[in-house]
Order: sequence, then structure tokens, then C-alpha cells
Amino acid sequence: MNWKSIREKRWFRIGSNIYVLVSLVFVIWMLFFDTNSWWFTHRELNAEIEKLQMQKKHLTREIAKDKKALRALQKKRELERFAREEYYYKKDNEEIFIIEYEDSLKTDTND
Repeated sequence: MNWKSIREKRWFRIGSNIYVLVSLVFVIWMLFFDTNSWWFTHRELNAEIEKLQMQKKHLTREIAKDKKALRALQKKRELERFAREEYYYKKDNEEIFIIEYEDSLKTDTND
């Protein structure tokens, strides 16, 4: 094959057209190299979508847990238990002793 026969081929005439070359360079630039490129933006948005889906799953679990706790607190006995455990409430004729374990206490090791 010589140069003349290659130039007569249809794919060469289309590929060597200046409009085709400029359009091809423009498309490649916009897809991969531009600041707002498809490659860069697509990757960033996929990461954001994945992060939001994980957050949605976490919040859905938290909502279900809170609904379960609210249903449990509708009963007087459970409400009293919660108040005693969390806020150290007591009845008038009771005494409360708070026991803290040594490993749960914050101590200064520089003494």
C-alpha cells in the first residue's frame, strides 16, 4: 500500500477531516481533562452518593431504635426504669448508691 491508496480510503478521508479532528479533541478534553470533566465529576458524585446512602442506612436504624424505645417508654414501669437508670431518680423512701468501677474512673497518672 502506498500513500495515495491510503488517502483514497474512506476512513482516512473522514479521520483527516479538520472538523472531525477538532471535535474529537474537544470531546476527549471535556470528558477527561477539563475541571468539570465527566471523569472527575462522575467519580466525585458517586462517592457522595455512596456516603449519603450509608448515612441513610444509619439514620434509618437509629429511627427504628428510637421508635422501639418510645414504644417501651409508654409503659409506666419502663419509664420509671429509664428515669432511675439515666437520671438517678428515686422514690422518697429510697437511697441510691452509685458504684463506679476503677477502670471507668479517669485518674491522673502523673501523681
